[in-house]
Amino acid sequence: MTKGGEGRAAGRAARSGVPAPARAQPPSARSSTGAVPGGVGGLSATGAVLVPERVVARVRRHARVLVFPAALLVVVAGLTAYAVGAFEEPWQVIAALAAGVVLVLVGSVLPFLAWLTRRATITTRRVIVRHGVVSRTRQELLNSRATDVDVRAGWVQSMFGSGDVRINTGHDRVLVIRDAPRAELVQAALQELMDPSSPAAAEHRRAMREMPEGDTVAWDRR
Repeated sequence: MTKGGEGRAAGRAARSGVPAPARAQPPSARSSTGAVPGGVGGLSATGAVLVPERVVARVRRHARVLVFPAALLVVVAGLTAYAVGAFEEPWQVIAALAAGVVLVLVGSVLPFLAWLTRRATITTRRVIVRHGVVSRTRQELLNSRATDVDVRAGWVQSMFGSGDVRINTGHDRVLVIRDAPRAELVQAALQELMDPSSPAAAEHRRAMREMPEGDTVAWDRR
């Protein structure tokens, strides 16, 4: 029916008091499954509840690794200032400044950048490890694929409560969070996330649903 025919039919229906027939929607406007396109109110097209992925923790290496670079920076700065005041020849002053800059770059700046760029992110679905200053590397492991979590710590790490958290998959692949602070707490959090039936994991999921999108969820506040 043309637009003119539809208009005349609507006019006759209005004069006679009979409602006009509903206009059929084109097939492209209806979903083949009968679901609402795009989902409504946090529901997917199939009616399933979409649980957002939340960040549980962001972990860097223990900060004690920055003690030596910081001490070296102070010592080099002091020695360089003394050398600039003590030397009389211009080339000696330039050489002292150049040596000080190289030592600071190699011994302080690069270790700090390496510490800053290496980070492990633990979410409710996966573990992501990023590292590298010039060439960035990203490793990712789903929590459902992990089979075991263990901690290895040397005597220095044990003194500071840190350790290497090793996530095993059972397929000769191990994802390592190196020198993590409070390694035992990180291990416990990962084990809870690997076991969705545990009471702690259920409580954690409840807390995540109540928090606004984008917030970081603290696993333990002890």
